[in-house]
Amino acid sequence: MKIEVRKAKTSDFDEIHSLIKEFAAFIKTPERVLITPEQMLKDKDFFNCLIALDDRVIIGFATYFIAYYSWSGKAIYLDDLYVVPTFRGLGIGSKLFEHAIETAKAANCNKLKWQVSYWNNKAIAFYENLGATIDTVEINCELPIY
Repeated sequence: MKIEVRKAKTSDFDEIHSLIKEFAAFIKTPERVLITPEQMLKDKDFFNCLIALDDRVIIGFATYFIAYYSWSGKAIYLDDLYVVPTFRGLGIGSKLFEHAIETAKAANCNKLKWQVSYWNNKAIAFYENLGATIDTVEINCELPIY
């Protein structure tokens, strides 16, 4: 198996959208997916995504954006990282994460930041194995603006 990791193209958006919905179902929040492939296309200048491919089929993705934190400066916020269940445990998540780190370095960022569901023990172990610190102090807040 030869896995390719690259930045997503607009022609990948439909397939990525399907995986976003699959990921939302996995984390038990399918109702939260409001984005459409059309919206992704409209927002293409803001939608940053790395994809992992096996024989031209997307088997994982990592979405991210540049953020600025008042305490530490420029960073990449890794919004989602997902690998299709049948491809887990093969190093694909690590490849996506490594590419995210390289993207952060190329953009002169000071850190990579993300969140993980408290119940997702496999993901927590994966991140800790990479050397990440899991913060249990902060609570996420969200205010929809529609």
